[in-house]
Amino acid sequence: MTWLNDFWSTYSTLVFTVGVHAMLALSLWLTLSCGLLSLANAAFMGIGAYTASLLTLQAGWDFPAVLLAGGLAPALVALIIGVPVLRLSGVYLAMATLAFGEVVRITVLNLEITGGPEGLNGIPQSTEGWHIVVLLGLTIYGLARLRRSKVGRAFEAIKEDEVAARLMGINVARYKLLAFVLGAFIAGVGGALNAHFTFFISPREYGFETAVDFLTMTVLGGTSGLVGPILGGTILTLLPELLRFLHDFRSLVNGAVLVLVVLFLPKGIWEPRRVRAWLNRNKSSRNEGGRA
Repeated sequence: MTWLNDFWSTYSTLVFTVGVHAMLALSLWLTLSCGLLSLANAAFMGIGAYTASLLTLQAGWDFPAVLLAGGLAPALVALIIGVPVLRLSGVYLAMATLAFGEVVRITVLNLEITGGPEGLNGIPQSTEGWHIVVLLGLTIYGLARLRRSKVGRAFEAIKEDEVAARLMGINVARYKLLAFVLGAFIAGVGGALNAHFTFFISPREYGFETAVDFLTMTVLGGTSGLVGPILGGTILTLLPELLRFLHDFRSLVNGAVLVLVVLFLPKGIWEPRRVRAWLNRNKSSRNEGGRA
């Protein structure tokens, strides 16, 4: 088992990052599953990270309590801003949530308690591997149950046709707000986990570039199911390690990946119908080969 110990000591940080990014991609998937093109999840992640870190450093709260607070704080903010913001849709909603993210970033940048541009350093490393595994597993289980529930079917109906959903008696505004708040909670918990894993956080980690990264992860993997965001988060976390010589052009590479996926795989890499058709074609080819 020496090779396993060597692998873990070398790549444990990368594995943890994959888990956190998968959670954050799932948080964005949840809002997209209700037809909401929101770019606020990076800001929600930042609110969760700063809330959890400050409660640890300033008030000495226990790790489980700061994780919960890291999820509840952005959920409360999402509840407050969601009522007016979710009246918008499409590109206007994307612009409004992007502006909200900038407001959060500039606010954190100018507050003394958050460390300003220097950020917060010396955050205790409380996050362990099993924390990420358990919380990612709970997130996947909860979203899978939600997807098959009445709420999940209402999300799907709103995503397909908002007007028709309203005519069927679905309270569109309430379900949109629910998806927005739940997505903020998951992003906040992910931010709290990340802050207690990396020792250090700063405002530049939660800006426009991070928001685009999360969107790229979700669209690249596919929004048809839960597998897509996890796959997209894994690929875009591992890609910089495989293409280290392009480190200075990371944003350019992510943008190019997003454009190529939208052009050639509009439903992402993981599209169950296409995967089943491909498997059936291979099975038919093998059967014909056997008969020949």
